[in-house]
Amino acid sequence: MKSVKTMGLAILVFCFVLLSACGSNNGASNATNTPAATDSANDSGNKEEEAASSEPITLTMMLSGNKASEGEDFELETLPRLVKEKFPNITLEVQKLPDDQYNTSVRTKLAAGQGPDIFLVFPKNAAGGVIDFAKAGFTADLSDLTFWDNIGTGAKDDMSYEGKPYAVAKGLDYLGVYYNKEMLEQVGVTEFPKDWASFLEACQKLKDAGITPIVLGDKDPWVIQFGMYPIAANVVYPDEMDFDVKVQNGEKSLNDPKWVKTISMYKELYDKGYVVKNSLGVGSAQASQLFIDGKAAMTFTGTWDYASMTSKGAAEFTRGFDSLPGNEAGKPTFVSAATAAGYGINAKSNNLDAAKEILNYLFDGESDLFKAFVAANSSISVYKDVPLINELFKTVNDNYQTNGNSVYFSNQMWPAGVSDVMQSKFAEIIGGQKATPEDVAKAMDEKFQELWKNK
Repeated sequence: MKSVKTMGLAILVFCFVLLSACGSNNGASNATNTPAATDSANDSGNKEEEAASSEPITLTMMLSGNKASEGEDFELETLPRLVKEKFPNITLEVQKLPDDQYNTSVRTKLAAGQGPDIFLVFPKNAAGGVIDFAKAGFTADLSDLTFWDNIGTGAKDDMSYEGKPYAVAKGLDYLGVYYNKEMLEQVGVTEFPKDWASFLEACQKLKDAGITPIVLGDKDPWVIQFGMYPIAANVVYPDEMDFDVKVQNGEKSLNDPKWVKTISMYKELYDKGYVVKNSLGVGSAQASQLFIDGKAAMTFTGTWDYASMTSKGAAEFTRGFDSLPGNEAGKPTFVSAATAAGYGINAKSNNLDAAKEILNYLFDGESDLFKAFVAANSSISVYKDVPLINELFKTVNDNYQTNGNSVYFSNQMWPAGVSDVMQSKFAEIIGGQKATPEDVAKAMDEKFQELWKNK
C-alpha cells in the first residue's frame, strides 16, 4: 500500500519508526563531511574539482502518493526548499504519482536508464521492493551514509540486500482500523473490539442501527490487502512465524487451510453486508472522504494515511485507531506491522554523491530538515530516541512495543505479483462471481510457485 500497496501497497504515508543507535551528533558532525566533500578535501590540490562542487546541480525525485490536502507538502515543498537553503547549488525537483502508476513508471524509467536520482523503494520482496531493485542494479549501495547507527536494525535489514543497505526506510507502518468513536458508542460499543467475534458483533449492531459499518475503496485493488494481512497476522502466523520461509522452501503452501480461513473471514464481512455496497465502484480517495464525512463507522488502512483520515470533513467526530482483531477470544491480537517504504538512490545517477549528501542531511538527527521530516512523517519513527508523534496510534504502538506480537505485511515475503493475484481473485468474490476462498488461495499459490522458480 503505499507501504503495502503492491503493496502498492505503493503505496504510500506521517508518523515515525523506532531506531537503535549511536550519538545523535554523529550525522550532524558529518553533514558537510559527505562523500563529495571528503573527496574534494582529500584532493586539495585539484582546484577544478573543488570549483565543480559548487556548480549547479539538478536532482530529480519520484515518489508515490498525493499532495498533502492541508498545509505544506513535505516532499513536494519543504524538502526542496530546505535542500536549497543548505546546498544553494542543488535544485531538487520532486514528482509524486498516484500509487497505481508509480511502480510501473519508475521501473520503466530505471530500465531505460532515465530514472530519477532518488526514488521510493519498498521493503524486502514487495513489488518495487529493495531486493528486486538491488538485484536489477537499479539502486546504489548506501553503506557509506553517515547515520546508520541511529537507525533501527530491523528497518535497516528490511532495506538491505546481501548485507548491504540500498534504501532508507521512512519508519514503521501499522495496518489497522480508523474508526468513529461516537458511532460505535451510539450502538453501545464503548471499547474497540478485542477479538473477531466481538468485531463482527459490533458490525452487526452498526448495521442494525442503519450505519454503514465499513467503507473500503476496492476499486483500487491494493485496498483488499488492508483487511487481508491483519487477519492473516492472527490466523496464519502466530503459531508458525516462519510460515513464509517454509513456503519459499517448498515445505508449506499458500493453499494452506490457514490461508483459506483468512480469506473466508474477510469474505464474511462482505457476505454479511458490513462493507459499503458496491465497494468495487468506490476508489480509495472516495472511501476516505466518506469516512471523514461521517458516512461510515470504520475504514481499513495504515498509519501512512493519517493526514487524510484526520482531515476535516462534513462531520465532526473523534477518531480512533486500532488493530483489526482477527484473533479468537482470549488470544492476543497480533499487530500487522512492517517497515515503511523509503528513499533509494539510482545506481546510475550522474549526481550520486550529491544525492547521498541530501540523505545524510535529511537523517542527520538535528537539522531543520530532519525536524520537519519527523513532524510530517505519519510512519512510526525508527530513528533513535524519536518519540511517538501521533497519539492516535498509541494503543497499537503500545501493543507492538510492550508485547511484541506483530507480523510483517505478507506480501513482503512473496515475489511481486502474488498479491496482485490475491486482489484480483478476491475481487471476483466481492463482485458476486463464483470464486471461493479456496480458489483465491489456489491462485495465490500457483502464482507464487511460478514466480519463485525464477528468483
